[in-house]
This record gives sequence, C-alpha cells and structure tokens, in this order.
Amino acid sequence: MQTNLKVKRFNPGEPGAQPYFQEYSLDVHPDSTILDALIQVREEVDGTLAMRCSCRASICGSCGMRVNGRARLVCKTRVEAVAPNGEQLVIEPMGNQRVVKDLVVSLDTFFDQIKRVDPFLKPDSVPEQGEFIASNESMTNLLISMNCIMCGCCVSDCTVLEVDSNFIGPAALAKAWRFTEDPRDGQRDERLKKLNDEDGGIWDCTRCMQCVEVCPKDVAPMDRIMEMRDAAIKAGNRNTSGYHHTESFYNSVKKNGRLDETRLAIDSAGWTNIPRLLDLAPIGFKALLKGKMPPVMPHKAEDKQKIKDLYEKVEGEQK
Repeated sequence: MQTNLKVKRFNPGEPGAQPYFQEYSLDVHPDSTILDALIQVREEVDGTLAMRCSCRASICGSCGMRVNGRARLVCKTRVEAVAPNGEQLVIEPMGNQRVVKDLVVSLDTFFDQIKRVDPFLKPDSVPEQGEFIASNESMTNLLISMNCIMCGCCVSDCTVLEVDSNFIGPAALAKAWRFTEDPRDGQRDERLKKLNDEDGGIWDCTRCMQCVEVCPKDVAPMDRIMEMRDAAIKAGNRNTSGYHHTESFYNSVKKNGRLDETRLAIDSAGWTNIPRLLDLAPIGFKALLKGKMPPVMPHKAEDKQKIKDLYEKVEGEQK
C-alpha cells in the first residue's frame, strides 16, 4: 500500500537550525507498522533521519513519537489502522521533552521527575530473618503501575506540563502511587504529605485524561493520581487549595444542585489568602469584560432536592 509520511526534522546542533517538515512517499506492506515505514525511509531513502527504537515489541518503550498529534509507540501502531485510505501521517518527536535530533528526544527531564518521588522502598525496619513478604493481592494491585515501560507517552501529551514544567508529571506520580500502595513501605503518610504539599504535586493535575488515553500499557496515570488525592485527604492533608477546591465543589453541588463557580474560585484560593485572591482579581475583571463572569448568586437546579437526596443516601452508606 502507498503511504505518505510528513516527518518533523530538526537538528539543534547546527547553528541557526529551525524545525521543518519533510515528506516521504513509499510503498509498504499492508501489515507494516509506522516504525517499519520509518526504518524503510532511513535504510532506503534518507539515512540522515534520526529516530530511536529497539525491541519492536512494545516492551522497551523507546519508540514513542507523536502520530497525527497523539503520542504512540510506533512499533505497535500499524499504518493501516491510522491511515486506511492512504492519508498523510504526520510524525513528530514527543512533546514536553527536549529534542536531540529529528524524532529523538532527551529523557533527562523525564527521569529527573521520577527521582523527585523517591522511587524506592523505605521500610521502617529490616527483618532480622527472612525477607519482607507481600500478599498476592497487594502485588497484583501494584502491577497496575509496575506495567509502566517508561516510554514517556503520558508525559508527551500532558497538558499541564505544556504550561508548567514544575509539575511532577503523570509518569512520576504513577510511580509514586506504586510505593504508597506497597505494604512493605513504611513512609506512606510522609510520601502523601510531600506529594500533597509540594508545588507541582498531586493537586496540579487537571484531569484532562490525555495520559490515560495514550498510555500503551493501561497504567492510567490520572486514575492513580486521583487515588493518591483521596489517600492524602484521608491521611489528614486538608490545608491545601486542592482540597479546598474539592470540598467547595462537593458542597456547592450538594446545596444548589449545580456548581457555584464564584464560590469555587474563592474557596480554592482560601478566604484568608489575600495575595492569592488579589492574583484572581485580574482574571475576574477580564471575565467580566468578556461577559463570562459567573453570577454572584449561583444558579440552582430545578431538581436540586433529588441531588441532595442522592448525596444523603451515599453519605449514609459510607457511614
């Protein structure tokens, strides 16, 4: 089958170099993966094309790239699945990471973020004899995160990292979850407090679902982050804007049947946090000028009593 690849090229080592796209047209086998097509380009058409690959079996995670704007492992992505009718395929290096050359990115930042979560066990004590024993149930649970192959696809498409490089990131936070859930670790509460309090921690995730959608191993980093938020709250970490945001959301929907956006913004910042409230003032003024300012008195749902009854039923079951 005929395929057309539009590959982003860039060699930052050359003075004055700028990124550009180069197109390649070639015949590929109907069962070819995008990696097969790129290797064909490099071996038969343009030997200067730089890319990274190894196992070709979605195990090593080294061939992560963006295909039509979405991070994928190109070794497991077939050309026919993405472009069944010969549509053009736009191939780019992964996002939120420094480009080394063409489709190769540096993983230095990725691993620096992993180090921030102390990715190793911290037991309270060492057994005098034998070894630490973990139940089959707990290890099966840990496999969710342990399936991560460190490919960086989730980091590539994280919308928070696009605007805040200080965010720990979905891969590192999924790794952190793995240790907070390990029964052999003795620092669970300390880990949760650090991730709760740290700038760029668990509360900076916007729940955009991108990391869940692109993860090739179903680690679902966002789900792990949400679980750590719940765990942090249960461990008593409630003096953060993230918790205040969650609590305000919960209470306003329970009261009105709809979200009180004005109250949500103020509660999240904290009524006594004057500097943060002043930071919100320009945003509120711009929203007012654009006609986007939420009402001071919140809208109430017509069936708000039904919503309140649902809340009370769930709260009763939890007790």
